[in-house]
Amino acid sequence: MVRKKIGFALVLSTLFIFTGSTCFAANALLQKMDTYLQAWTAEDMFSGTVLVAKDGEIIFQKAYGKADYDKDIANTCDTKFRIASLTKTFTAMAVLQLEQKGLLSVKDSLKKFLPDYPRGNEITLDMLLNHRSGIVDHTTLGDFNTRRRTEPCPLEETIKTFKNLPLEFPPGTKFEYSNSNYILLGFIIEKVTQKPYAEIIKDQILEPLGMVNSGFEYYQRQIENMAAGHKLKGNNIVPAENRIMQNAHASGAIYSTVGDLFKWDRALYTDKLINKTPVNKFLMSGPEQYSYGWGKTRIFDKDVLAHMGETEGFRPNIVRYINDDACVIVLSNFEHCPVTRISEDLAAILFGLPYRMPKKALKDPKVASSYGDYVGSYQIKVGFNLDIIQEEGRLYCRLANQPRLQLYPETPTHFFFREVDAYITFVKDAGGRVTRLVLNQGGRDVPAEKL
Repeated sequence: MVRKKIGFALVLSTLFIFTGSTCFAANALLQKMDTYLQAWTAEDMFSGTVLVAKDGEIIFQKAYGKADYDKDIANTCDTKFRIASLTKTFTAMAVLQLEQKGLLSVKDSLKKFLPDYPRGNEITLDMLLNHRSGIVDHTTLGDFNTRRRTEPCPLEETIKTFKNLPLEFPPGTKFEYSNSNYILLGFIIEKVTQKPYAEIIKDQILEPLGMVNSGFEYYQRQIENMAAGHKLKGNNIVPAENRIMQNAHASGAIYSTVGDLFKWDRALYTDKLINKTPVNKFLMSGPEQYSYGWGKTRIFDKDVLAHMGETEGFRPNIVRYINDDACVIVLSNFEHCPVTRISEDLAAILFGLPYRMPKKALKDPKVASSYGDYVGSYQIKVGFNLDIIQEEGRLYCRLANQPRLQLYPETPTHFFFREVDAYITFVKDAGGRVTRLVLNQGGRDVPAEKL
């Protein structure tokens, strides 16, 4: 849920060794999926559960890694995970259900529900649903990391943090992902129904679909069979930072399982929740890249509805190939997991398309000790720099205003990316000083001089 442009989706040995918890597996296709996931698990890059379905049937479902590494508790297919921004898909459905009941309209202005909201007469619920309001993302504000991430914060107080800030663009003129939009939708749901958001989601969606392993994460309320979040510190798996998910409310406070999310996928092909048949057709209408809680894109030249989540210790992703009736769900309790790439590669296996096995990273303390030599800014051209950053024993690359990506060593000077098919080679002069790097992507070398 940290602000980012929506990404849709988006091996230690070649031996086939079942070390995960198997819930459903058979035949060569599924063996490929398992071997692929075992490879990521062996590299300490994946821990979680996976479900792949085709034509309404689960063809692969399996758990890997541990729900809690400190307590040595294994993940199972019933382990619950924070789904972070996947919550938005449920919030959007709840709004559309309330519209169907005549309690609101997506064409209503924000002013109708918050009369004193600045420029609220220009912002519609439709704009909030599709991230076209211009309202600043509250998770980018300074007090989010210093206070609201780790301390309880009422919904109204969260709204106050961004309510009076200038809009980033005129309402309705462009797309810009902002968690604040769905914070406001959660407030509106509660105002219209006079019930807590969590109760509405449970009554209108979870219970009708039999999603018994899903719910709203309340502060300090224990959830049975819930995964703990983890991250990498150097080469060690450690607990992730604390996060109070209740504060995320309608933008990210739901937890679930792969099995329950598959029920969610199936319901969206029906009119069980709302009289839109099929809902997918409704969602795919129009040119927008985001529609009513779902990112819209094309992968493998196929129409896709997807959403990824991102929060401390967790990376969830659901990708729905709607014209192929295929669904890939990946829930990970590793915040460093390349979940969009894993989701896409599993779909490639399903469709019989090429995919890449993960590379093995060099785990040598001597390599990490030299990271400081690589840190700095590298000029690709005037005004366009690539920054190399070191943090907690890891190396990251950031190009212009794009999100940073971690670099993994294949040799002491040659590093690769997990998320994209690209690598960086650092070049030293005769005296051993790093003077430049070469970024290779798509077979093209791009040199950059160190400033």
